[in-house]
Amino acid sequence: MIDTRICEMLGIKYPIIQGGMAWIATAELAAAVSEAGGIGIIGAGNAPAETVEREILRAKQLTNKQFGVNIMMLSPFAEEVVEIICEHKIPMVTTGAGNPAKFIKRLKGVGTKIIPVVPSVALAKRMEGLGADAVIVEGTEAGGHIGELTTMALVPQAVDAVNIPVIAAGGIADGRGLLAALSLGAEGVQIGTRFVCAEECTVHRNYKNMILGAKDRDAVVTARVTGHPVRMLKNKLARQFLKLEKEGATAEEIERLGHGKLELAAIDGDVENGSVMAGQVSGMINRIQPCREIIEEIISDTKNQLNLVSKFYTEV
Repeated sequence: MIDTRICEMLGIKYPIIQGGMAWIATAELAAAVSEAGGIGIIGAGNAPAETVEREILRAKQLTNKQFGVNIMMLSPFAEEVVEIICEHKIPMVTTGAGNPAKFIKRLKGVGTKIIPVVPSVALAKRMEGLGADAVIVEGTEAGGHIGELTTMALVPQAVDAVNIPVIAAGGIADGRGLLAALSLGAEGVQIGTRFVCAEECTVHRNYKNMILGAKDRDAVVTARVTGHPVRMLKNKLARQFLKLEKEGATAEEIERLGHGKLELAAIDGDVENGSVMAGQVSGMINRIQPCREIIEEIISDTKNQLNLVSKFYTEV
């Protein structure tokens, strides 16, 4: 067993959290991850509260295990989504794209654990000071909106800086990644891209196929000029982004180009003109599997890698 404070805090078997990916992390995926021993997350994204509530009710039909919701703080519906979460007493939330401070007291009042996603040590410390129960420290290897620091460099610095549990994210897709994260001092991992290729993930098959066909250098960073860079797979849209940035386009021009493009790829399946957000681990993913198989494989690989390391040091 891999037993950490995160397992105890969230009542889960394995310290594996599924990323709360907008348009991708639906009730079906969240329930399947929770059923497999991790904790699934419904991605609220920019969806209105009634849409998020439908997903919550659907997840409750699919599992009696705990699951969470990811709240995007910049969403115009964030406050209404928080109220829905409180009404249904969702046991944990992850937050991103903004500061959750004004909602912490309300969420804690119903027993919800608050775990913000942060890209720096300074923000990890700030979230601890505000009362967060843990932090997800995300390296630049991740898909979607990213920071600048790598997981390898960021995680141990965050672990040294805060007393609450640190969950590592970015560049983690297998047992080697989980063992590395634990070695860096993390007490769990958040995994996104690999779960996109789960059988239970309802994202368009074209999106999954893009990940399955990706190579090591296919996940590129776009929209740096906006101050909110995004990692996505190379396609026509990515080339347009990079061309505009090279030509000195404004942040507003870049944002206009990106509007609605994740939905175009994830729901409509247009993976040339849509934004296929995925991490650098895309090149490691080569098949679609059930969530249970993915998690069991990660845990088995972690134990095998640990045995190899132990054998190496015994022999030395």
